[in-house]
Amino acid sequence: MELDMYNELQKIWGTIPIDENAKNEDFDLQLQKKILDVFHVGDYYYFTMNVRKSLMENVSSEVEKVLGYPSEKITLAFLGSIMHPDDLPYFLNFEVAITNFFNGMSGAKLFRYKVQYDFRLKKANGEYIRLLNQFVIIEHDEENVRTFVINTDISHLKKETKPLLSFIGMEGEPSYYNVDVQNIFKPTKPFFTNREKDILRALAKGMNSVEISEAFCISKHTVDSHRKNMLQKTNAKSTSEILGIAYNNGWV
Repeated sequence: MELDMYNELQKIWGTIPIDENAKNEDFDLQLQKKILDVFHVGDYYYFTMNVRKSLMENVSSEVEKVLGYPSEKITLAFLGSIMHPDDLPYFLNFEVAITNFFNGMSGAKLFRYKVQYDFRLKKANGEYIRLLNQFVIIEHDEENVRTFVINTDISHLKKETKPLLSFIGMEGEPSYYNVDVQNIFKPTKPFFTNREKDILRALAKGMNSVEISEAFCISKHTVDSHRKNMLQKTNAKSTSEILGIAYNNGWV
């Protein structure tokens, strides 16, 4: 039986409690746009998902550059129609796991996690690309559950076909990387240190060791030592390979 993403999501999201009333007052959409323009790697688009109403809101114009469709055409049902059929079961299983994960939380803790997983969508020209789907909850009450979502083209970074799900903890919360959706509550230790993550992000922007050392007020020798450590940790042979591995596993 063929899966209907839209209807299945409505069933999954219908289990979200209605007695929670919380809003992330620190979320600033305009600030998020500026941060994306400066720091994001790869082509991307963003939107707000009203989970309660299964409605995509404020789809950014960049979606046309990434997928080839005008923003007004992008709906949840349409995305379901262009998702790779092999990825749809992963997507729905992830959404079950995500809903269960957040149903066990309340208040400000809801806003302390970034969720990310990947899937493939078909562009207007018929080509499939792999997108990294990342979101944070920005509102949760009886009428609306809203998330801010970013979809980034990572086709050049991830070649294997198995989608992965991670919960990235913020403000001291634990992270859960590449979780088994049958056993999602087993935390994993961070693979890279915070400094290594800083250096990875700088490398992703095309900065060299000298520029990174100046930006973080550390010596070039220290930067090179971190880069060497990351090569050893990942068994990678180049910076681009490290970045690919890091994005695939949700480490940055």
